[in-house]
Amino acid sequence: MRIDVVSIFPDYLAGLRLSLIGKAIDQGLLGLSVHDLRDFTFDRHNTVDDSPYGGGAGMVMKAEPWALALDHIRQAGEPAPADTSGSLGAGPAKPILIVPSPAGEVFDQRIAEELSAAEHLVFACGRYEGIDQRVLDWAREDFEVRPMSIGDYVLNGGEVASMVMIEAVSRLIPGVIGNPESLAEESHEDGLLEYPIYTKPAVWRGHAVPEILLSGNHAAIARWRRDRRLERTAEVRPDLLDDRDDLNARDREVLDRFESSDPAVTE
Repeated sequence: MRIDVVSIFPDYLAGLRLSLIGKAIDQGLLGLSVHDLRDFTFDRHNTVDDSPYGGGAGMVMKAEPWALALDHIRQAGEPAPADTSGSLGAGPAKPILIVPSPAGEVFDQRIAEELSAAEHLVFACGRYEGIDQRVLDWAREDFEVRPMSIGDYVLNGGEVASMVMIEAVSRLIPGVIGNPESLAEESHEDGLLEYPIYTKPAVWRGHAVPEILLSGNHAAIARWRRDRRLERTAEVRPDLLDDRDDLNARDREVLDRFESSDPAVTE
């Protein structure tokens, strides 16, 4: 996968080169390029913003620097010309242009999984009051444009949101996570939150690990973990359980018992 990020604060993205994502970049599993939007300006102040038409507080990011930056990224990613005579193929997919915005669709694990299969993602990190809308409209010819929100709140810019999405997507690329089985039981992987986890010692400051986890009975442990996932989801994110048709009789029993009793997690 290739990822390009455009920002007026390119150093902000340095954290992506740490830990597992950094190793994936070093191993060639992931290509990451960060571009400074000011490199695509021509005045001596490297101006990227101007006042909004119609009045109002704040400034709006100018269209032309963004167009030049996106043109540069698109052209750098174009494959070498090939002989397509006699071929009716659709050609390569458009790069996906993700624009962090509180007005975008809400990013979640399903979208992360979808994007992890893409060949090329581009993140446009807006600042101030955002990017001139004409940039998004113009870019649709060469990009699949997807404004994206990571939650119902407002940040100073798109860098933090882009880093969140890049990490969530990149860790799903085969080879990035050392043990791929660890992805299977994470929160949100099947619409449930993760079960409580423990490590040594078995008793810590008077708090003991649930005995079932020390039993060696793998079937019973799996059921215990499933029950805790259901209970935790019912307590913290009951909306995730709405309209589910994949719960078996034991699952329903656990949820009914939880709803009719103290929601404290028990063994």
